[in-house]
Amino acid sequence: MPFPSPFRRALRPSLASGMAAALLSGLLAAPGTAQAVAEPGDLGIGDAYFPLDGNGGIDVKRYRIRNRYDFDTGRLAGRTRLTIRATQDLSRLHLDFLLPVRSVRLDGKEVPWTRAGRHDLAVDPRDPVLRGDRFHVTVRYAGRPEALGYLGERNWLANRHEVVAMNQPHMAPWWFPSNDHPSDKARMDIRLTVPKDKQVFANGERVSREVRGDLATTRYVAPEPMATYLAMFAAGRFDVARGTRNGVPWTAIVSRRLSAANRAANMDLMRRTPQVMAGLEEDLGPYPFGSVGGLVTSLPVGFALENQTLATYPVTGRGYTWLVVHEVAHQWFGDSVALRRWRDIWLNEGAATFMEKRWTETHRGQSAAAWLRDAYDARPEVSTFWDLEIGNPGPDRIFAGPVYLRGAMTFQALRNRIGEDDFWALLRRWVSERRDGHGTRGGFVAMAEEVSGEELDEFFRVWLDVGSKPADIAANGLG
Repeated sequence: MPFPSPFRRALRPSLASGMAAALLSGLLAAPGTAQAVAEPGDLGIGDAYFPLDGNGGIDVKRYRIRNRYDFDTGRLAGRTRLTIRATQDLSRLHLDFLLPVRSVRLDGKEVPWTRAGRHDLAVDPRDPVLRGDRFHVTVRYAGRPEALGYLGERNWLANRHEVVAMNQPHMAPWWFPSNDHPSDKARMDIRLTVPKDKQVFANGERVSREVRGDLATTRYVAPEPMATYLAMFAAGRFDVARGTRNGVPWTAIVSRRLSAANRAANMDLMRRTPQVMAGLEEDLGPYPFGSVGGLVTSLPVGFALENQTLATYPVTGRGYTWLVVHEVAHQWFGDSVALRRWRDIWLNEGAATFMEKRWTETHRGQSAAAWLRDAYDARPEVSTFWDLEIGNPGPDRIFAGPVYLRGAMTFQALRNRIGEDDFWALLRRWVSERRDGHGTRGGFVAMAEEVSGEELDEFFRVWLDVGSKPADIAANGLG
């Protein structure tokens, strides 16, 4: 804060010289200086579901990841350079990371570091960092990700033939230091060095591949900001198909570790990605990124994930177009418009699941309105399906079935309530105005009310906050 008004007058020489001496000696630091207010950044960004995720006082702008992976030993070694803006005066900052650390540099100079628990890396600048400053932190590290866990999760997925970094809500700390929360999105520059007979894929567009001896380094750059859990890479041997649809390059990738029949079936599915993207554009507006694709791994993963620009899938086959619709819809809902807090995950998963029903509707199948009615009628009031408050499911149930299905039901019920024109205007406006940013329940409700001219707090309360079956009335998008 500025000096009170009496201090704005000319000071007597003796007072002025005394104050100058005090300022020089550090006994009276000017308000706003690092010496007066510099403090350690918080061990967490403030999400009640995962209190240690993310970190206070920093905003990461870019990650430059340089890793080498050894398939025989499972060892990953490398360095990551983070471009960071300080959001407070910092005497210490934290990063989320699990691998053993070798050294840390800040703006090129080696600085002290310690472990603040297994998951957090504490970095101590030699001089406090001031709010608004942009600086670089480079971390060198090496270790075996497979041996590491966090919150009961052991997310590393690899064998001697293939590796894929994919998981939710946590993945980044197994392979690069980060501010690991979707509220802090950043641009990604990923380089991975592996044996030259392996292929590498990652988010964004491939810009180079350099072979040196028996090794090859492949670089991908993702220019749009990204949540850390959406960053991915895969390495191994893959079948690849490429093309362009609506001006957007697409890539379909299937592991060669699969049988010939499985490879053909899964490649057929992945090649539907650009068709799905084009169909979703008709409802949601332009695809928000510079490339799109899908990758099927042979590794035993039990789920698909909407990794930004390159979704990852388990072995499925031709009958799973709905799954591609879900993951491509997430490129709008969840990737381009990311969460600010994990409790709002219904907004992402509900939208993506609703777009599955919309795809069926527009491809000569059951209408989404009929699906809502059937789903509602099939589950009696005593069903546990209605027990979960999907607007606040808790950290252990963010991927529970009702979050997806009742989230989708909420979207279709809203469509019934406010009408076709307002509903699609709302969705297109949401993904356009929030592009490359974030969304919250409050923001979505406010926009829905603005677009429709209706008061909708009670509608959303009934669908999201009440652990019971909504009444079968028009006000709830039913009846």
